[in-house]
Amino acid sequence: MAAVSTPTDRTGAPDDKRRAGRRKATKKSDRIAYLYLLPAFVLFGIFLLFPLIHGFWISLYQWDGLSASTWVGLRNYGEAFSDPGLRSAFVHSLVLIVFYALIPVSLALLLTAVMSRARHTKGLGFFRVVLFLPQVVASVVVATIWTAIYAPQGVLNDFLSAIGLHAITKPWLGDFTWALPAVGLIGTWVEIGLCLVLFLAGVSQIPRELFEAARIDGAGAIREFFTVTLPGLRPQIAVALTLSVVAGLKSFDLIYVATRGGPGTQTSVPAFEVYHRAFDVGQVGSACAIGILLTLLILIATVVINRVDPGESR
Repeated sequence: MAAVSTPTDRTGAPDDKRRAGRRKATKKSDRIAYLYLLPAFVLFGIFLLFPLIHGFWISLYQWDGLSASTWVGLRNYGEAFSDPGLRSAFVHSLVLIVFYALIPVSLALLLTAVMSRARHTKGLGFFRVVLFLPQVVASVVVATIWTAIYAPQGVLNDFLSAIGLHAITKPWLGDFTWALPAVGLIGTWVEIGLCLVLFLAGVSQIPRELFEAARIDGAGAIREFFTVTLPGLRPQIAVALTLSVVAGLKSFDLIYVATRGGPGTQTSVPAFEVYHRAFDVGQVGSACAIGILLTLLILIATVVINRVDPGESR
């Protein structure tokens, strides 16, 4: 018996053809998009993935960089965790995060609150340029300038002597107690401008009506900051924390120029240990293991910090 076509069958066939056509067009556009992305993927693989994988492979060997290498498996990682000097280097990095990230973000938020309420004041543009200037100066130059400032006969000790505080003058970068905070303050000076520029850009994106509504409700400067400004800046705070924490964890050039990890190992950090072990003492495998651990630490810190932004966590 011949099959009888129903109205649904007659109208469904064209719909199926249209859906099939749309799927085909979508697949074609996806292939074109991947072709556009291919050069970036190739460069990413050559300059980032391959060195990372090769570094992990070297970390499995004991190698001085010249003679034949010896397979040691994960022993370099075990020694990295059991080495007290290396643990101290990671602790120093955590201390630097306070100076590179927490203090600059806090000060930049305070300055943003003040500057957003005085946006019509003359000279604010010049103030922003001055604060952002350390970001465009080479780290080597920054370290050299601050080394001169912290020197025993430097500007800082001269200033303290001039105001009657000669008793607390010292060679700051050579002092076992103050060397690490002194280096950290250089990081604070460098990072605060970046945080301030990010926050001022974020404040300009907050609707003016929210500030006006808060003021009509009788909110003062502090309440307006905590109810309008701070919630509106969460994405920018996440970005600022990510950039500044990563800068603190991978800091090398400031340390190398200012203190070379000294006095003793008081300012040694993981990135400096990578250089020191690879090029000074010929422990290339151990240096690669530290580099891989530092990469994982930065990756974890980045993921955790981005949870601050609710848009990223969804």
